[in-house]
Amino acid sequence: MNFDPAIAATQALQQAEQQGELGDLESDILEAEEIFSTDQGQNAKHAYEALQNFGEHLPQAKWFQEFLIYITWQQVTEGPLARYFQHGLDASNRFLEQFGKDIEGTPTHQYILAIRESFQGGLGIDTQEVVPEYEEDAFLGGD
Repeated sequence: MNFDPAIAATQALQQAEQQGELGDLESDILEAEEIFSTDQGQNAKHAYEALQNFGEHLPQAKWFQEFLIYITWQQVTEGPLARYFQHGLDASNRFLEQFGKDIEGTPTHQYILAIRESFQGGLGIDTQEVVPEYEEDAFLGGD
């Protein structure tokens, strides 16, 4: 990856705040993010899980969903468990399916594709064999 997921997470969360995506959950989200960012061990893990739960209540919050993908990478680096890699891959796929057309050609699109590839690699998935429709070049005409 040619970007820092921690910095990208901070920027995405700031955008989520500015866009009003967090609604009534904003103070709880910011409190959990503070714990996740400054603590370690069980406290950080519980904060991570709380943030993911908030994400289930805000599926249309593009910036917040992007933030959750980046912090999943941070969680992977703390404890490289297959479930975190799988969660990150699933979240990346959902994000691309839901918001991919809106972000094509942007740094966000490149970041999500790169981090998705890293999640795949962590699961032992050969990224050369996986070509989803939103990454595939379409060729028209004959052979």
